[in-house]
Amino acid sequence: MRLVRRRLPNVQDAEDCVQEAMLRAAAYDDLDRERVGPFLTSVALRLCVDHYRELERSRRLLRRAADVRAPEMPDEGVCDKDFGRWLLRQVHLLRGRERQVVLARAHGISTLEFARMHQISVKAAEGAFTRGRARLRLVCAKSLDGVAA
Repeated sequence: MRLVRRRLPNVQDAEDCVQEAMLRAAAYDDLDRERVGPFLTSVALRLCVDHYRELERSRRLLRRAADVRAPEMPDEGVCDKDFGRWLLRQVHLLRGRERQVVLARAHGISTLEFARMHQISVKAAEGAFTRGRARLRLVCAKSLDGVAA
């Protein structure tokens, strides 16, 4: 408890972390009794790291949610919809796997689910999504350069 308490600011969070570590130790069937102490220490420290990662994830999500605001003018909503239609047409110009994974992500399917559905590795799905997104960014940048000129 002292080890975790030094790493977490809240007593409640520290207790939750220690309880979770003990539950994992109890659920681990092949745990050598001589290794219980190091196992608990390792799990508890990893849970502390997970706690801070989750806090940071929540902060980023809250910042993103705070940045999202309703269009100030009626024409902004129309422009956003028009841009969305234009971008969707650009997605259809992407190559096979890149187009498939970008469209899947647009429909709420994760890259992990996409990889399972298409029987490819998660790395391949993530790579196709990253390449497709990079191509779309490039198309958008080129389009905006033309508007600025």
